[in-house]
Amino acid sequence: MDITHNFFNFFSKKKTIITIGTFDGVHIGHQKIIAQLLEASKKQNEVSVILTFFPHPRMVLQKDHEVKMINTLNEKSKLLENLGLDELIIHPFDKDFSRLTAFEFVRNVLVNQLNISKLIIGYDHHFGKNREGNFEQLQEYGTMFDFELEEIPAQNLNNVTISSTKIRKALLNGDIEKANNYLGYHFMLTGVVVKGKSLGTKIGFPTANINIEESYKLIPKPGAYVIKATIDTVRYNGMLNIGNRPTVEGKHQTIEVHFFDFNDDLYGKRIQVELLKFLRDEQKFDSLDDLKMQLQKDKITAQKIASKF
Repeated sequence: MDITHNFFNFFSKKKTIITIGTFDGVHIGHQKIIAQLLEASKKQNEVSVILTFFPHPRMVLQKDHEVKMINTLNEKSKLLENLGLDELIIHPFDKDFSRLTAFEFVRNVLVNQLNISKLIIGYDHHFGKNREGNFEQLQEYGTMFDFELEEIPAQNLNNVTISSTKIRKALLNGDIEKANNYLGYHFMLTGVVVKGKSLGTKIGFPTANINIEESYKLIPKPGAYVIKATIDTVRYNGMLNIGNRPTVEGKHQTIEVHFFDFNDDLYGKRIQVELLKFLRDEQKFDSLDDLKMQLQKDKITAQKIASKF
């Protein structure tokens, strides 16, 4: 997969089949749209293209700095690449771009710049200035500029329409299993291992402290989780804690992973952990000995759960 930053840098002699959106989460609803995109591009021998935007439009238009993303840009790119996409275009979203009318966007971007032959969109897709563009307008523009249009109906799971918003809510509630079902894969946290205070080592539970650099990344509900990770092609299971470490009067949120059967030095390495199940809420214990006893119980439970994945 090729990644192009800014659609003005994209050029293709071959016609393109395009879908558009933020695709946060690349969940199973998104995956259905992308499957249609790939099927059509293969059938017509044309280039499959996703046009996405960064930062998220809400961060720019609503100054919503609190909006958190299910994926970092790098995580999303890897998920899309794994699906078999030809081209990913990440266009910077700013106020100037947001002022493009629906007609200008179709003519200037899709037709003149991206050489479109077909547009595939999800249910209830809106675009252009003030989200004025809709399916009916796109049908008109398709006729005007000679490109096909296809709309994918809402993807449902157990009669509940899947959305990135519902997945974010599930993650913030600690409902990892629901989030993972909607995503179609395990929610991940990616970051660099940094030095901590080594308190875990002192009680027999050494941890890797993960620093997530992207401030917009959604961090799930504080508490203990069962996780897995692949380090140097080897899979390791473990448990992860998100929280302020109240037992030792911690002041800042940390993300700490204790791997089972792994003792190598991870400092400075970028690792990705996948969350499998929520174990328990964060607790304040009366002593480090009490904390250690609980961690021993957590480990037994977590090992049983992880063995099923």
